[in-house]
Amino acid sequence: MEIKVNALMLRAADYNEYDKILTLLSPECGKLTVGIKGVRRPAAKLKFAAQPFCFAEYVLARRGDKYTVVNCSELESFYELRTDINKFYAASAVIEAVSAVTYEGDAAGEIFSECIKSLSAICEGEERQPLIKFLNYALSASGYAIALDGCGECGADLLKEDKLRFDMDAGVFTCFGCGTGPGASRVTYNVLRMSEGKTFDGAAITSDGEKRALKLLKEYFTYKTDCRLNSLSEYIRLI
Repeated sequence: MEIKVNALMLRAADYNEYDKILTLLSPECGKLTVGIKGVRRPAAKLKFAAQPFCFAEYVLARRGDKYTVVNCSELESFYELRTDINKFYAASAVIEAVSAVTYEGDAAGEIFSECIKSLSAICEGEERQPLIKFLNYALSASGYAIALDGCGECGADLLKEDKLRFDMDAGVFTCFGCGTGPGASRVTYNVLRMSEGKTFDGAAITSDGEKRALKLLKEYFTYKTDCRLNSLSEYIRLI
């Protein structure tokens, strides 16, 4: 039996001499593990189907609970992501995050759509804000949303506070005197509020603030999901 799925290629691993095992993400099926034969040969016609960020219609032959790619029609290659090292690692961080919070057999329509939008935005322009926005979204979709509506203890407005704290367990910012979590800065808080479409202090939106926000998101994502987001670490190093 053959089925067709629109899917994004998340991960490829070598198998046997010329084959690969792919992890795909589809809106209807969530993650799928599929084989693709002969794709490591130099002239393989479906070589593109195992490339990073390939978004395509995959035709899969199903035998029992195993799938094999028998044909593929590319919908979007996101080529620019493979020609700019910063974009490559930012997009790879999106892929790692979506892989960490999706599962086989679970529908993933909304997060799939947000992932494609994020990759498109990273392709077309500056990559930091789309990456921050997607990481925030992935955390929220997993039940680990970061609260950004004032101090998590006393409710005070934090937009102009210079020194804050961030509670990793609760996912909230607090006044420095209210909380016991590690220190955080108002630039981080404001960058995250901007990514969520909330009011923010424009003077706090800087490149350094975006980098700090990404560091906090990485630490919090790892704390909540046990996924280390190695590509995000490399991206932060590069910027």
